[in-house]
Amino acid sequence: MDYVHWMAELFTSILPSIFLLVAKMTCVVILIYQRSRKSIFFLFQLPDFYLFYCVKIPLPTFGQGIKSAVDFPLRVKFILSLEGGAYMLTIGEFSNICKVSAKTLRYYAEIGLILPDEINPENGYRYYSINQLEKVLLINRLKAYCFTLEEIKSIFESEELMDEVLFAALDKKKKEIAVKVQKFEDTLHQIDNDMSNLRKGKSIMSYMEEIDVQLVEIPMMYLLSIRKNVLEHEFSEEYGTCFGKLFRKMDEKKLTAAAPPMVLFHSDEYSPFGLDTEFAIPIKEYATGTRDFCPGLCLKTVVQGSYSQLPSVYAKQIGWAKREGYENSNALYEVYVTNPAEVSQEKELVTEVYYPVKKRGSKERIDRETL
Repeated sequence: MDYVHWMAELFTSILPSIFLLVAKMTCVVILIYQRSRKSIFFLFQLPDFYLFYCVKIPLPTFGQGIKSAVDFPLRVKFILSLEGGAYMLTIGEFSNICKVSAKTLRYYAEIGLILPDEINPENGYRYYSINQLEKVLLINRLKAYCFTLEEIKSIFESEELMDEVLFAALDKKKKEIAVKVQKFEDTLHQIDNDMSNLRKGKSIMSYMEEIDVQLVEIPMMYLLSIRKNVLEHEFSEEYGTCFGKLFRKMDEKKLTAAAPPMVLFHSDEYSPFGLDTEFAIPIKEYATGTRDFCPGLCLKTVVQGSYSQLPSVYAKQIGWAKREGYENSNALYEVYVTNPAEVSQEKELVTEVYYPVKKRGSKERIDRETL
């Protein structure tokens, strides 16, 4: 029996259901012949998964003839001849199947993410087993979910059950992506507003006109606080850490909060050591470890939504102060009316921004009047 007729008979008589399944799909068929077991293995590479099928049947002598014997709607990518019990793939063949470059596979091995199943000591050639395909496919899937290689490696190295580790990691990543999606939606909304203003003949910066600035008098308050230099990338972590310590101290001393948490900024710009920052909670009782804070006259703006609006608020307040003849008199501060951990969307956030001021030159006028 010639090879063409033999292969045709094999597909039409033994594999009709599989052939009908994959013939209508975009796929690649990898034929793996193992002489010692007299078997042929079909690895169907479909868009989202691999279908592995084994036919144990005496075959003609394996040779070049079989390569030209296959003439079906399905594309034969390559044929491997294996003698041992393990189904090994060269790094190039493994790369073609899992769609990961050989260079990337070498890097994965370098960082210990996935190692070759075998390395030829004579020529250094790397070989991977078919069983490792699933791991690489999982790596690809996790990368598509924005996991870093370091995060993926920690998942594989965890001593806990893989499914439990994966579930926890995916749940955390889902929340992170949801936050990013919300920020993109906010950005799209902002772009729509800017485009609308431009169509109306307004400036793209006309949104600054909507920022309301009020001149208010703020009474003295007692603050339980932690003051430290904070680097820019440390802020998100320090908010949770410092306020956590302050709330625990309040519980220990049985103190009562008089207002929402706030942050005071004592320096105008970052130094190599960070920004001089004070995390504080106003309390009703005077107690050891608290301090008096007298903001006095302040410019106040209430911000509804993302913290990304705050720089625009600072700019509007400083501009208002200069225009009206005021100057800064104390640390500007933000009051977090809503807890970020308790809102589902950034648009639900409410922040009050205070810029302490005094009339420019007021001290000099008082001195002159005294004289």
